[in-house]
Amino acid sequence: MPSASRSNTNPVEQPSTLATRAACGPKLATRAAFRSTLAPALLLFALPVFAQLPPGPGKAETEKLCSQCHEVERSIAPRQDRAAWQATIDKMVSLGAKGTEKEFALVLDYLASHYPADDVPRLNVNKARAIELESSLSLPRSQAAAIIEYRTKHGDFKSIDDLKKVPGVDAAKIEAKKDRLVF
Repeated sequence: MPSASRSNTNPVEQPSTLATRAACGPKLATRAAFRSTLAPALLLFALPVFAQLPPGPGKAETEKLCSQCHEVERSIAPRQDRAAWQATIDKMVSLGAKGTEKEFALVLDYLASHYPADDVPRLNVNKARAIELESSLSLPRSQAAAIIEYRTKHGDFKSIDDLKKVPGVDAAKIEAKKDRLVF
């Protein structure tokens, strides 16, 4: 079967298309049935995620821009100060997030006011898992993994200077979050 027919992502297909897919094999028929009936229903379960965000200016923009690449919960998980939220937004833009300057300004205001850093517990870098390092320090996954690997090979970190010695880790990001770190 040509690969073009497998790449059809139309969520609602005509009955004749479903019949054609069913004739081509059960796997394709199952995918087509899922896309035409179950996938739209699953979207209803995703809607409560948006309802969890507190109301306010910038909420709609936050939902729109942050959900381009991942679930909104991941966007709000770090709880950061305004400068760290700006750094996160800059990172997302560099990774391809699309929006206007006004939309990103509204998102920054919304996140900084509703998800501030003062509610964040301190991070023990000697016990933290990679995902905690990634989200708490706004590090890419590769840098968080490098910290874990370095810690495993060299033992616990004694200070921020030890942490900055990890090859490939953005020392500026570490320095910016030093007040949240425990050794």
